[in-house]
Amino acid sequence: MRKYLFLPLLFLASWAGAQSLDGAWKMVLQNGKPVTDQEYVKIYQDDYFAFGVKNAADNAFIGAGGGPYVFADGKYSETLDFFTLNPLQVGTTTPFKAELKGNRLTLSANTNDGMLVETWEKISDSEDALTGNWVITGRKREGEISRSTPGARRTIKILSGGRFQWVAFNSETKEFSGTGGGTYTAVDGKYTENITFFSRDNSRVGASLGFGFEVIDGEWHHSGLSSTGNPIYEIWTPYAIGYKPVK
Repeated sequence: MRKYLFLPLLFLASWAGAQSLDGAWKMVLQNGKPVTDQEYVKIYQDDYFAFGVKNAADNAFIGAGGGPYVFADGKYSETLDFFTLNPLQVGTTTPFKAELKGNRLTLSANTNDGMLVETWEKISDSEDALTGNWVITGRKREGEISRSTPGARRTIKILSGGRFQWVAFNSETKEFSGTGGGTYTAVDGKYTENITFFSRDNSRVGASLGFGFEVIDGEWHHSGLSSTGNPIYEIWTPYAIGYKPVK
């Protein structure tokens, strides 16, 4: 009888050690104080994270950051590929103490500015055909597809929990070119973005953009009109496959 009881215990232990952060999250507390004046949204997917921050009152962009992360056995660490609030921290890894209870994640760490404690609440962990972390590897112009291999300079788009964020940056020079994000839907070949923050022009907040999409051989083919009205055709590859780190 004991061996039958042992198996469920092993299953529960492995489940607890493999809890996933994938999805979209919103910061609700910072150092014990409610976050109301600013809106922080963070997306986790495929061992990568990205966040954007804006003023709640006027949608003014404040900052963004992201990169790979590791979460296991109550230990959590982030390595920054981009960070607008302090570009000198790009490339650094920060360990946190992590506590995940239901839909709440509490992260705490000693920083140069003192103790930082953040509480995040999950918005959603819904999935669809485009859920993933992507990097752009191709474009079609005048009927011809051109390909590139992203290195230190790259553009990513992370989608999870009904939220998206794109970011253009160079992790080697620590240069940041722009970011934007919001909510999205991907249904029956139609992809729609609803912009909630945009680093280059916050007057675009509230706009909705519709595109066609198709996943071909594991890659996302994205077509339609850009925010400026120009036709686009982009090919996005899963980040773990398309990005080639500079050695």
